[in-house]
Amino acid sequence: MKIGVTSEPILIITAILLATVLFSGCAGKPANWPNSTTASYSNSSSSQQQNQTKQTQSATQSNSSGESMAYHNASNPIVTFVTTKGTFKAEIFQDKAPISATNFLKLVKSRFYTNITFHRYVAGFVIQGGDPKGDGSGGSPDTIPLEIVKELTHVKGSLGMARTMDPNSASSQFYVSLADIHQLDDQYAVFGQVLEGMDVVLKLRQGDMMTSVTVG
Repeated sequence: MKIGVTSEPILIITAILLATVLFSGCAGKPANWPNSTTASYSNSSSSQQQNQTKQTQSATQSNSSGESMAYHNASNPIVTFVTTKGTFKAEIFQDKAPISATNFLKLVKSRFYTNITFHRYVAGFVIQGGDPKGDGSGGSPDTIPLEIVKELTHVKGSLGMARTMDPNSASSQFYVSLADIHQLDDQYAVFGQVLEGMDVVLKLRQGDMMTSVTVG
C-alpha cells in the first residue's frame, strides 16, 4: 500500500482510510500499524559524507537482510519467533522504549505467545498477532500507556504495539511492518525491529502460528 504524491485532498482521504484500517482490538475498534524510514548513508571517503554518517548512523544501520533499521543497540535483548513459516529474530528496544519492551518481554517469558496465531495480514503493510482469542478483539490483562520515541520509526521490519482507539490500551497485540509506513509514526509505539529472517516474516499470512516465542 503506497501513498501517492498527488493533490492534497487525496492525501487527506488516504490518511483517513489508513488510520481506519489500522486499528485492532476490543469491541471491534481498529488497531495500530507501523511506519518507517528508508534512510541510508554512503561509504564515501569524503569528510562531509563521513560526518553525515556519524550523525545519522542510529537511523541507518541495516539488519541481516539489508533493510534499514530505526535503531540498534547490541546490548538489547533478542527475541526468537518460531512460526509455521520459519524462524525470525527481533531486537527489542528496552533501552529506548522501556514501557513497551518490558511489557512485551514479560509476556514472552510467561510463554503467553506460544501457539497464538497471526490474525491479521495486509499485503505490503503489516502482519499482526498476539491475540489469544485469534480474532483481534482480545489481549492480555494489563494495558500500557502509549510510548512514542521520535528516534524509533516505522521502517520495514519494525515491531509496534497494536491498540484500540484509546491510545493507552495496548496489551499483547503487536505487528511487524512489511514495508516503510511512516504515516503511522507518532501514533503507535515502535519497540523493536527484525534482525534476522525478514524473508520469513514476508511469508506469514493470517492463520499462521507462533509455535514458540523466547528471549535469546
